[in-house]
Amino acid sequence: MPPIASTPSGRLEGREKDGVLLFAGIPYAVPPTGALRLRAPEPYPAWQGERAAKRFGPAAPQRPGEGLTSAPTRWDEDCLTLNVQTPSLDGPPRPVLVWIHGGAFRTGKGGIPWYNGHSFATRGDIVTVTINYRLGALGFLHLDGVPGAPQTEGSGCLGILDQIAALEWVRDHIAAFGGDPERVTIAGESAGGMSVGTLLGTPRARGLFRGAIAQSGAAHSHISPASARAVAGAFLEELGVANADGLATAEAESILDAQAKVEARAATGDLPGLDEGERSLLSGMVFRPVVGADLLPEPPLDVIRRGDARDVAVLIGTNADETTLWQVADVDDARATRIFEHHLGAERATQALETYRAARPGASGRDLVVAMTTDHGFRIPAVRLAEAQGAAGGPVWKYFFSWKSRGFGGRLGATHALEIPFAFNTLNAPGVDAFLGEGPAPVAVAEAMHETWTRFVRDHEADWPRYDANERIVREFGDEMGLLRDPAPYERALWDGIR
Repeated sequence: MPPIASTPSGRLEGREKDGVLLFAGIPYAVPPTGALRLRAPEPYPAWQGERAAKRFGPAAPQRPGEGLTSAPTRWDEDCLTLNVQTPSLDGPPRPVLVWIHGGAFRTGKGGIPWYNGHSFATRGDIVTVTINYRLGALGFLHLDGVPGAPQTEGSGCLGILDQIAALEWVRDHIAAFGGDPERVTIAGESAGGMSVGTLLGTPRARGLFRGAIAQSGAAHSHISPASARAVAGAFLEELGVANADGLATAEAESILDAQAKVEARAATGDLPGLDEGERSLLSGMVFRPVVGADLLPEPPLDVIRRGDARDVAVLIGTNADETTLWQVADVDDARATRIFEHHLGAERATQALETYRAARPGASGRDLVVAMTTDHGFRIPAVRLAEAQGAAGGPVWKYFFSWKSRGFGGRLGATHALEIPFAFNTLNAPGVDAFLGEGPAPVAVAEAMHETWTRFVRDHEADWPRYDANERIVREFGDEMGLLRDPAPYERALWDGIR
């Protein structure tokens, strides 16, 4: 007999695989289509009888080949669904992990094999939830100033509001799947980690989770209303519409085309009106949460620093070579200098190059650019979130993933997203082997990392000292596993005062 979960909204028929129950494609909000395209998510109404929950729902609209897999992605605007894996529907209430997928706020989905919660269920007695949310312009277009646009608290943050709606669904429904709504941990990688940092600083999300894991993402992902208005203006121009009516009726494919054109313009510097201090941040990711909207009135880091999230336990970290995933080509010295100037400013670029070179004797121009852009986009934002949470009296632990990929000629190192199958203990998932490369599987690293994540989800604790601005203790996961004290301090100091 297939498993049946009796939820407050109705009965769901799932399926069992390898001793774990899966309920997939569960709607947590009304499809954001038609008149609801530009509006906040609305709770999905209750139904009569049993509803099949055996197939993952479609992803949010996106271009194929940009996420963890190059395979075509089945997408639809009717995308606000989630998936639940649980050891059992009964027994003592279990801790819950809610995973928010990454993908630069423009790609990704919850139903990816790398995110399989089977090991969390069988080894940690944990309920895992993965979610979809609106992406790109449909999730993060700033509507203020667009003629005829509806007034909504989610303007510029509809994707974040979707995530909150999913968490509210978890609060109200997860007990039917054997989960404890009082023991929820949110987690995510890349844009998912940035979402975690954003939710820590979002008043509407307060009380919906007790733990937070941010992998290669922090509380820095927002943009200002001025930059968001510039992006919105360029987007409407590329879409060829002048008001909200045109946006509401445009084909999803046309929206994706216009979105890609705006991103290309930002990457080449052809997008006037952006805040000068945000240009380097926005060159590759222009659709992201907007600060100043009703949902996100203040920068999340300010809220965290003030102590509003001090009751949430935080685990945060980054990978050693995040940006090798994008920095493929070799870089000569002249090009390296220009890239350093772009990120750090002309006055600091020379000193910064010398500092990074001194720490990496014989490093190529590409190696130096990877080290600097990894710091800029990932490590420094993680440090700042950890500092803010620790200074406010909140529990926070920091990790560093350093296991280097043997695939692709070894050029990736400890690249962006590589840690995901280690944290989930899914080294055998499709596609992971290409990143691992030849040789024995790094089972010991995965075991250590998965055990740490499992303990954190269950107890909101880690087995090394909390992070603070004095000791700066960091746990390393890689061929070397142990504690680091204030790694790369001179590089860290270079970024003081730079966003």
